[in-house]
Amino acid sequence: MPQGSATPLRAATLPEFGGRLATPTYDRSRISSGIVHFGVGGFHRAHQAMYVDRLLERGMAHDWGICGIGILPGDRKMRDVLAEQDGLYTLSTVAPDGTWATRVIGSIIEYRYAPDDPEAVVEKLADPATRIVSLTITEGGYRIGATGEFDADDPAVRADLTGNTPPATVFGLVIEALVRRRSHGVAPFTVLSCDNIEGNGHLARRMFGAFAALRDPELGIWVAQRVHFPNSMVDRITPVTPTTATDEIERRYGLTDRWPVLTEPFAQWVLEDSFGLGRPAFDEVGVQLVDDVAPYELMKLRLLNASHQALCYFGYLSGYRLVHEAARDPAFQRFLMRYMDAEATPTLRTVPGVDLDRYKRTLLERFANPAIGDTIARLCAESSDRIPKWLLPVIRAQLDTGGEIDCAAAVVASWARYAEGVDEQGAPIEVVDRRRDQLIPLARQQREQPTAFLGERSVFGDLIDRPRFVTAYLAALGSLRTKGARATVEDMSH
Repeated sequence: MPQGSATPLRAATLPEFGGRLATPTYDRSRISSGIVHFGVGGFHRAHQAMYVDRLLERGMAHDWGICGIGILPGDRKMRDVLAEQDGLYTLSTVAPDGTWATRVIGSIIEYRYAPDDPEAVVEKLADPATRIVSLTITEGGYRIGATGEFDADDPAVRADLTGNTPPATVFGLVIEALVRRRSHGVAPFTVLSCDNIEGNGHLARRMFGAFAALRDPELGIWVAQRVHFPNSMVDRITPVTPTTATDEIERRYGLTDRWPVLTEPFAQWVLEDSFGLGRPAFDEVGVQLVDDVAPYELMKLRLLNASHQALCYFGYLSGYRLVHEAARDPAFQRFLMRYMDAEATPTLRTVPGVDLDRYKRTLLERFANPAIGDTIARLCAESSDRIPKWLLPVIRAQLDTGGEIDCAAAVVASWARYAEGVDEQGAPIEVVDRRRDQLIPLARQQREQPTAFLGERSVFGDLIDRPRFVTAYLAALGSLRTKGARATVEDMSH
């Protein structure tokens, strides 16, 4: 298609695209917003907004449209793009064989940038029509302090607590809206975390409750007792939109979308069915509604997330830079499957409605999808936060029961070798970790003192005191030194 001949994506131009890609057949002018969502990024648009769009396409949930809220400086661009495109955007799933399936999503019917008008955002939240306030604000957005409790010393939090300026944080906006609802006799909305955090609903309850209690102890009790905070497990690998995506959408469909979303075909959402003011019929469009999300969280953390760690350090040291390249290596496939089958799976609880063998095979297929373009460096970042949550619990559980730990111990050793900051060819590695200043020197001591890295008890706890683990760890570290990463994976994949 000649440059400049593509049609901009807007409500008025939607009829032009009907023969080229899937577009909403529902009347968006009749949709009202029952969900207010903080953090409209790629993941939200590939996940929750997609599920709501599916319901709308079925003629359901007309009062459950989404009003997006931005609070960060980087959200200005989303404000501008969605305003220009009437809230519309394209969502493309790209299969491992390169097959594209694209749909225009229409479930976001409003968007407000809080710094423009904080009062309007509070009023939107306080409106009785708002029944769910959902969040994808990342772990950092919950203001978790060094002790794991709410960080009341955060400058933005302190400013909101004074009440001298309009609220600027998600806590200030949400709690002010709840105060107004309470004073007017309006029941509180449900606060639904969709962030990739274990026990995200429990965390949200603690953090919002702590902010409310700092403002007024009685208000904190009311929030803890009256507001629903369901847990949820979310899963869909959605990379940052590549710079080439807009051009590709124009080439394929003759459509200009200034911020498209590319993602994988797989999507999963397991949701605790605990809502104070109702919910959309999510179960009609593939969401698993359950009483207890914990078994599903463990499955994801110990199979998907921990397997990413099992792949990334060995992969980087072996010379791979993209996830799908390492995941297509047969030795890595066998190594990951051995870890999942022999070490992670025995530590899981029963996961209702999930075929674990199929789930694990699907994980390998997802990792190997070249269309996602995920980088190994991204998976290697912030390891000191990830490894203790995702992998070390597997090791401890297996040690306690006498189970196999060789693969998991080798993953820890591969991290220790990576943390030295130099690859097998002598090139520097950029170690991205908030504890890098502690960990890199320890990693570099391990040539003379092999257990130096394990001595960081703030990360490893008492694992250095568990002889069976230390033996397996040292064996893998020795192999990394003498044979290299790729040969070590090959040896352990049988």
